[in-house]
Amino acid sequence: MKINLALIKGDGIGPEIVDSATRVLDAICKKYGHKIAYTNLLAGGCAIDAYGVPLMQSTVEAAMRSDSVLLGAVGGPKWDSLPGHLRPERALLGLRKELGLYANIRPVKLYKALSERCPLRNTESFDIVIVRELTGGIYFGKSGRTEGENGEEAFDTETYSVTEVERIGRTAFEYAMKRNKKVTSVDKANVLESSRLWREVMHTLAEEYREVEYSDMLVDNAAMQLIRNPMQFDVIVTSNMFGDILSDEASQLTGSIGLLPSASLGSNMRGMYEPIHGSAPDITGKGIANPIATILSAAMMLSYSFKLEKEAKNIETAVETVLNKGFFTADIGGKLTTDQITEKILEQI
Repeated sequence: MKINLALIKGDGIGPEIVDSATRVLDAICKKYGHKIAYTNLLAGGCAIDAYGVPLMQSTVEAAMRSDSVLLGAVGGPKWDSLPGHLRPERALLGLRKELGLYANIRPVKLYKALSERCPLRNTESFDIVIVRELTGGIYFGKSGRTEGENGEEAFDTETYSVTEVERIGRTAFEYAMKRNKKVTSVDKANVLESSRLWREVMHTLAEEYREVEYSDMLVDNAAMQLIRNPMQFDVIVTSNMFGDILSDEASQLTGSIGLLPSASLGSNMRGMYEPIHGSAPDITGKGIANPIATILSAAMMLSYSFKLEKEAKNIETAVETVLNKGFFTADIGGKLTTDQITEKILEQI
C-alpha cells in the first residue's frame, strides 16, 4: 500500500513526538512492504508566526489531498494574548470542520503495568472508548458580545440537529457492536433543550441496535461515575463540550495523559490522528516527552483509515510489551528519554 500522510507537527513538543511516530511508521511500513510519503504542513502557533493566521487555506487543501493527517500539538503561552479567532486552537477546529471530521474517538485504557499509577484504589485495568461529537455544539454555535443592562455580556450557543446527533450516535453503536455491546449516552437533558433532542435521537437509534445495552446518564453523574467505577463503561457517546471535558478527566485515570491517542473521523477514509495532550511548553526541547500517545495514534490511523489491522496490532503490542518490561518515561515514573522509549518500541517491532 502507498500512504500519503500529511504531518502537522505543531508547537511545543509536537515536532518531537511526531518524529517518534514517523520512525515507528517507517519501521512498520518496511516490515510489511508498504510505502509511505510525508508532507509537512504548518498549523497552530507556528503558522501564526509564519503567516499571521493559525490555519492557511493552502494547508487545508494539502490536508484534503492527503490520505490522512498526523498531528502533534498546538498552542502555548506565547500566543495566549491573541484574540479568539487567532488562537492556535482555531487551527484544530478549522481542520476538523473543513475535513468533515465529526467523530472523535478516544480510547481510554489502563495498562496493568501502570495500575499502581491510577489514582483510584483497587483498579487493575479498564478499557473505555469515548465517542465525542466534533463539529457541532457550543464550540461551533453562534457566539459574541453585547451590551446589557449590567455591562458587557458574552454568549455561546449550543445547537444540534437530528442529523448531527444521529451520525455520531450511529458511530458509537457501531463501535459497541465490535466491543462489549454497551453504550452510555451522556447529556444534560434535565436542563438543556439540545440535550433533550440528543436523547430522543439516541433512543430512536437504540431501537435499531437491540443487541446493545443502552443507557442515558447526566453529565454530572457521568463525571462522578468515571471516578467511582470506570469499569462500568464500554462506549460513551456525548456532545462536543461534554466529550472534551470527560475524556480529559478519564485520561487522568490511566496514569498519564501522555499515553492516550485519538482519531477524528468523517464519512470517508481520511482522518486526523493526534495525542489528546497539549504542547507541554514546560518540557519542550528537553527530550523527555512521552511519544506513546502519538505512536498509538499512528496505530489507530493504520487500523481505521487503511484497514491495516495486523500492522496496527504490531504497534500496540510493542507498546504494551515495553510498558510491561518497566520501560517508562518521566511522566509515568521512569527515566527514559523520548528517543530511548522510541528505540525500545522499535526493538519490539
